[in-house]
Amino acid sequence: MAAIKPEEITHPPMDQLQGLEYCIDSNPSWAETIALGFQHYILALGTAVMIPSFLVPVMGGSDDDKVRVVQTLLFVEGINTLLQTLFGTRLPTVVGGSYAFMVPVISIIRDPSFAMIEDPHLRFLSTMRAVQGALIVASSIQIILGFSQIWAICSRFFSPLGMVPVIALVGFGLFDRGFLVVGTCVEIGIPMLILFIALSQYLKNFQIRQIPILERFALLICTTVIWAYAHLLTASGAYKHRPDLTQHSCRTDRANLISSAPWIKIPYPLEWGAPTFDAGHAFGMMAAVLVSLVESTGAYKAASRLASATPPPAHVLSRGIGWQGIGILLNGLFGTLTGSTVSVENVGLLGSNRIGSRRVIQVSAGFMIFFSMLGKFGALFASIPFPMFAAVYCVLFGIVASVGLSFLQFTNMNSMRNLFICGVSLFLGLSIPEYFREYTIRAFHGPAHTNAGWFNDFLNTIFFSSPTVALIVAVFLDNTLDYKDSAKDRGMPWWAKFRTFKGDSRNEEFYTLPFNLNRFFPPS
Repeated sequence: MAAIKPEEITHPPMDQLQGLEYCIDSNPSWAETIALGFQHYILALGTAVMIPSFLVPVMGGSDDDKVRVVQTLLFVEGINTLLQTLFGTRLPTVVGGSYAFMVPVISIIRDPSFAMIEDPHLRFLSTMRAVQGALIVASSIQIILGFSQIWAICSRFFSPLGMVPVIALVGFGLFDRGFLVVGTCVEIGIPMLILFIALSQYLKNFQIRQIPILERFALLICTTVIWAYAHLLTASGAYKHRPDLTQHSCRTDRANLISSAPWIKIPYPLEWGAPTFDAGHAFGMMAAVLVSLVESTGAYKAASRLASATPPPAHVLSRGIGWQGIGILLNGLFGTLTGSTVSVENVGLLGSNRIGSRRVIQVSAGFMIFFSMLGKFGALFASIPFPMFAAVYCVLFGIVASVGLSFLQFTNMNSMRNLFICGVSLFLGLSIPEYFREYTIRAFHGPAHTNAGWFNDFLNTIFFSSPTVALIVAVFLDNTLDYKDSAKDRGMPWWAKFRTFKGDSRNEEFYTLPFNLNRFFPPS
């Protein structure tokens, strides 16, 4: 038997991911672009509906209020996505709602000054205005860190090794949005999961007119088929005598979105009234803004790889964070009940259908704005049962997590130092937030429970986030543990050329601002 050559058992590291049909600045035909953009819009509906559906009833809001918040959130998502793809990082990322803001928002909802209001609608409006005020103040954190380039300076302490657990846990950290939700309605969740994997992976080579239609439009096809199946089960009375939780998860007519939605409604700033401001609320919200910053940093790194681009230089990353802060300011002005972050599921879809085109995401932003104004049509698509979204999340979150693990190719994983840092960061990034979640479920408050509510919100929000815990642990260990003699093991020689805009000639192709704006904002 002939000896195996080293090159036959190793794979050389690659700056850009191979095998994509379209990269960041190449575009499918307009017909495909519109269909792919609509697919991203459908996927973004999951979070846009889930967050208001949970928060609005707790605040005392009605179904009408819930529909208005969903429409407003989608409208602002569309604007923020356009701003980010045009002037921010310019990566193909949907900027959507963030679960990181749930802890401080729930804390505001439980504020005794609002809880004592007897009129439910007045309580909803008062709470909404308080959330708006907190978001407006807290948005200054990302605006300052981003546009002042402070976040670019901070990113100099990041290495490929330090980014592995952060990006991986951007995906893995959302495990409770996956099969735990699928399990609430297995009769539609599991068929959706199996069909999506079958079409996007096993049947991906099936082509019509040289277009791999099953791979490229797997989400649209699966959603249409399983949604029709779910509607058939609902209409046939299959859930009539099932528990309320099952009916809420499975039925296609329980969300009350279509009947409550107006035909035409254009969201506008301050439609809920003038925001109110409280220092404690704002300070707690600042923690969520920091968490959003960390999670988006990991998601931008993943998106650049799935769009076959180079890692975003520090200047570009910081610019994107600045525009994301503008997005959170818009969230506060319009009243969306949550701040902005990069939509992880939409990043995963770039890898699933192998389309990393920026134009596709911009078209999806157009759909968000359009359907948020046409209430009935938007509400129709928003009535898709949550377990269907969760089934797709099982695949897409996994893809994003694996992109994070792929950064290990630039490091030396035969180093005990690297194994220690990577393993401990991943484990604590999962274990600490899980402890905070379990403690909160048992005690009805987080582990941080002092007389200072703002302090409790700050700590509980930070440590509820897996990527944030991973960043704290990984960056600290990576920059303190034998760091002087381990630059090569950490992957720094490869990473160094992507730190500056001019460090690699490809950066100009991917990240230059449109309309020749680089003349006024020269990259560093």
